[in-house]
Amino acid sequence: MSDLRSAPVPPLRDDDHVRGPDGAALVIFYGDFACPRCAVEALRLRAAQARVVFRHFALRAKHERAVPLALAAEAAARQGAFWPFHDALYEDQGRIDDPHLWARCEALGLDVERFQADRRDPAIAERVRSDVRDALRAGATTTPALFE
Repeated sequence: MSDLRSAPVPPLRDDDHVRGPDGAALVIFYGDFACPRCAVEALRLRAAQARVVFRHFALRAKHERAVPLALAAEAAARQGAFWPFHDALYEDQGRIDDPHLWARCEALGLDVERFQADRRDPAIAERVRSDVRDALRAGATTTPALFE
């Protein structure tokens, strides 16, 4: 019989999005920006001052905007604004279509033209797919998926 156990969650990587105090408990958060439960959990972890690693678990089957929002967050990250963009998405999940994303970029002082080009970059799409594969291998089945 085959070994059916989940693979371990990948350790911290150089390109991970991490925030929180160095000595705090580390939580790896696989999330989807269209998920209301993820928004609540993100707020809870922030209030608890946990050290959070955010990775994408964006599945089109769960929400049609999941992958486009993940790509947008990675595009914002290229301009140093992953966490502000993350927070803006979770604070207002009722406005997640492109015109609202552009308005968020402008409010954050991002170059919208560069943002648009970056979110179409195949390297960003591969980053999101890689996070999703890692989440599935680690046994995640829904969002939010938290690992300590």
